[in-house]
Amino acid sequence: MKNKAALKYIIALLLFGSNGIVTSHITLNSYEIVFTRTLIGALFLAFIFIFSKQEMRFWRNNSHFLYLLISGVSMGASWMFLFEAYRQIGVSVATLAYYCGPVIVMMLSQIIFKEKITAVKFIGFFAVLLGMFFVNQQALLHGQLSWGLEFGILAAVMYAFMVIFNKKAVSITGLENPMWQLVASFITVAVFLVFRQGFSIHIEPTNLMPILLLGIVNTGIGCYFYFSSIGELPVQMVAILGYLEPLAALFFSAVLLGESLGFLQLIGAVLILGGAAFGELFQQKRLLEVASDRLVS
Repeated sequence: MKNKAALKYIIALLLFGSNGIVTSHITLNSYEIVFTRTLIGALFLAFIFIFSKQEMRFWRNNSHFLYLLISGVSMGASWMFLFEAYRQIGVSVATLAYYCGPVIVMMLSQIIFKEKITAVKFIGFFAVLLGMFFVNQQALLHGQLSWGLEFGILAAVMYAFMVIFNKKAVSITGLENPMWQLVASFITVAVFLVFRQGFSIHIEPTNLMPILLLGIVNTGIGCYFYFSSIGELPVQMVAILGYLEPLAALFFSAVLLGESLGFLQLIGAVLILGGAAFGELFQQKRLLEVASDRLVS
């Protein structure tokens, strides 16, 4: 059972890691891509939820449902920023900027969840900042901060809000959680799109297959595999395997898009992913140790 859950989790991460590759074959702007992605993904998950005859729980706790809706709004905004960053600075650099998100979560948790700031967390945060400098060192040394990099950082910030508010919606679990998240994301992007350009979206025939692939496979099936597997896996396995997503994105962008990182950018990539993983895995280890101590006592 655990092997099946691990396989589903790995497939989900690889699908998420290929988002930038699929997006590169769609000629719509980033907002239109996220609009179609969230629409198709939300409909797909709603269909599975209804077909599997699961029970709705959102109405039992209004505050948790509100937290989940805020998380969905943040996810929609994060995806719009991320996909725009893909367009402007490429998949590899945008992915590295986006993966500052877990460290932002780590630091904000000190304030929101009253978690203690440890030396390990500070080292992880510093490593990520240093890594971001190496990845973008030429632009930063010349006092230039590109729009693409700014969008990548904003995507990371919104990712952090998405994770934090989702953590607060503790009573809404299982498939219902990502379903409502995608619905809220779709509404967010739809409202933005209406104010920006109306509902006038022209989809070329060549865009249809990658749009369906992104919406049904990468988003719908990816989210279903992801959320149906993480509850059956050990916390540390989830944290460790989670870094397959950015590694897959870097690999796919190098092999399929011909993107490459310079020597200092490679060092920066190691610092960003290593710093984020270091802080997160240490935190999970401490949580397991505390839980073990409580069981023993």
